[in-house]
Amino acid sequence: MSGLARYFKSLGKSVGGYDKTPSTLTHEMENEGIEIHYEDNIGLINKELINHTSASDTLIIYTPAIPSDHSEFNHFSDKKYSLHKRAEVLGWITEGHFTVAIAGTHGKNTTSTIQWLQELPPR
Repeated sequence: MSGLARYFKSLGKSVGGYDKTPSTLTHEMENEGIEIHYEDNIGLINKELINHTSASDTLIIYTPAIPSDHSEFNHFSDKKYSLHKRAEVLGWITEGHFTVAIAGTHGKNTTSTIQWLQELPPR
């Protein structure tokens, strides 16, 4: 998810999200301007997003790690936001491009992010 968050942030999109626990990676993302909170609490969602009047132009990306009783997920679902699995969004991004796919149990997002970060212009 961090790779997707950074990708959309690099496109100038407003990016935020939920993670179960803080980590070095989430702190790095926060320092890059990505809003992250660590409690399943609708009140912690970015106010701009919560007060947004048009759910159809907002993309909510989730993973199978989000349980079906997650209140934030259900909030966005009930409000008819555009909810899409991470794999589906990765498909959209890679469509029409030469793609190297990484398979396995661990390290896929990390490996993909490392490749993507190498393509970014130097700061």
